[in-house]
Amino acid sequence: MQTTEVRPKYVYALLILGLASISVSAIIIRWASADAPGEALAVWRTVFASLLVLPFALVKSRAEIRSFSTRESILIAIAGIFLGLHFVFWIGSLYHTTVASASVLVSLSPIFLALIGFFVLKERPTNGEIIAIVVATAGTILLGWADVQNQSQTATNPIVGNSMALFAAVLVSVYLLIGRVVRQTRSWLAYVAPLYLATAITTLAVAYFKGIPLLGYSWDVYGLCLAMAVVPQLLGHGSLNYVVRFFPAATIGLASLFEPVGASLLAFAFFGESPSVLGSFAILVILISVSLAMRAPETTASKGNPA
Repeated sequence: MQTTEVRPKYVYALLILGLASISVSAIIIRWASADAPGEALAVWRTVFASLLVLPFALVKSRAEIRSFSTRESILIAIAGIFLGLHFVFWIGSLYHTTVASASVLVSLSPIFLALIGFFVLKERPTNGEIIAIVVATAGTILLGWADVQNQSQTATNPIVGNSMALFAAVLVSVYLLIGRVVRQTRSWLAYVAPLYLATAITTLAVAYFKGIPLLGYSWDVYGLCLAMAVVPQLLGHGSLNYVVRFFPAATIGLASLFEPVGASLLAFAFFGESPSVLGSFAILVILISVSLAMRAPETTASKGNPA
């Protein structure tokens, strides 16, 4: 039985926390990329995240996880595969292009979310959200173009890096849509524990087939991977996995456009990747469009009362 509930105010704070945490990801990856390949970083990030979550899930959510239907188990496995591949391509993109370009392109998921969400979940965005998606996406494209004009030595192969980041956007779109479906009736912990396990297995499989060594790196690399597991994955993706129950998938994708803004500012602070005047204008366009879209009150349908 479906009931309609008002979206709790605290989910906005969680959404902001999640997006801010994800924005740190590119910076940590750039620090670690000098000493280890991207596939190794993806493995240890996802393995650490899974190990941090699984003990709590086994204590608090074992019965709920055992009650998963075959359909739910398959959906979570697919979501984990897509999230794992997203990490592989997203991390890999930062070896070839700038933080700003990679962050912008990986945040083009609203285009894919709106299309898939409409055709698969029958979630039609409001007129205001459609306008905001168009304007904000135009802003991200403008930011990416400005970054190309202001290209630095950090972009060794922009075409490869940008293509990887764009494909990562497609992958994360499917992952968010599946989360939107499963989280309607399942608690956060019961969902993310098997999800992160499937994600870790996926990255391990990629590293195995590519012959990527996982041991022998400095302790700094493993420490940075642990930081990625805690901040962008558990706090970042964990928060999004919680709030996806309360927002349409397209809205989550729209809000994720804050990520390139935060990542660009951090890249300037830590690596001197300074946005141009045009890039700064694009950032302002993104902020305004997303802020306007998120102000509209909304209700959402939900089954039961999962946490």
